[in-house]
Parts: sequence; C-alpha cells; structure tokens
Amino acid sequence: MDLGSLKKAPGSTRNRKRVGRGEGSGWGCTAGRGTKGQRSRSGSKQRAWFEGGQMPIQRRLPKFGFYHRGRVEYQVVNVSALNDFSGEEVTPETLQEAGLIKKLTQPVKILGDGELNKKLTVKVHAVSKSAREKIEKAGGTVTLI
Repeated sequence: MDLGSLKKAPGSTRNRKRVGRGEGSGWGCTAGRGTKGQRSRSGSKQRAWFEGGQMPIQRRLPKFGFYHRGRVEYQVVNVSALNDFSGEEVTPETLQEAGLIKKLTQPVKILGDGELNKKLTVKVHAVSKSAREKIEKAGGTVTLI
C-alpha cells in the first residue's frame, strides 16, 4: 500500500452546486434565492451593522465622553525607580537604556512615589511637585527639557 493507491471514501465528496443553470438542475429560476425581496436581487449587499432600516443602535444610544485633542500623554517614572538607576544624569535616553521607558518620541514625567537615596541630575519633560522636592532634598537638581 502506498499514497498513490489511496481512494476517497464513497459519498465523502459531492459535486459543486451550479446555481442558475436551468430548470433541470434543480437550482434554476430563482436560483435558491426565493421570490422577491432585497436579497433576491443581484448586487445586494448588507453591512454587518445594517439593522433592516430601523434606527441603528449607535443613533439610539445617548452620546457621552469627551476626547481632548490637546492631551499630552506622558511616560511616567516614579522616584523609587531612580534608586536602581546607574549614573548621575537622568535623561529620556538614559531612562530608555535602563528599560524604564519605551519610546523617545513620547514625553517623560517623574512622579513622587517612593523615596530617593542618591544625588541625581534630572532632565525630563515634566516633574510632579512632590518628585521635585524629593530629588532636591536628596541633593539633586531638576531641569525641564
């Protein structure tokens, strides 16, 4: 026995349904689409969200929320994470090398969660009030880019 001698099981395959090929085929006349109506016509399509002409759900539900176009989304780093930081100068580039932030295109903000035990020079886009106090208390400086 080899692969060339294998045969399909009887009845496992059927011929393709050839629609609209005459009355004798059993799928002539209306070609299985029924009589009249939107789906019986040629070129009929319906979008997934079409609800048969009733008022769509996105128009029935009340609108809510607000999108602020001028919003600035920061990558945040806590003061406690800077304790493990090697080096004296903290910039977005050095933070990315340390794995504390992912992108250089997005601004960086230092937040004041935790304590700082070392003197650092911090150069970032934004700093919270408590983070600035903790960095300066540890003998470091903060400058905004």
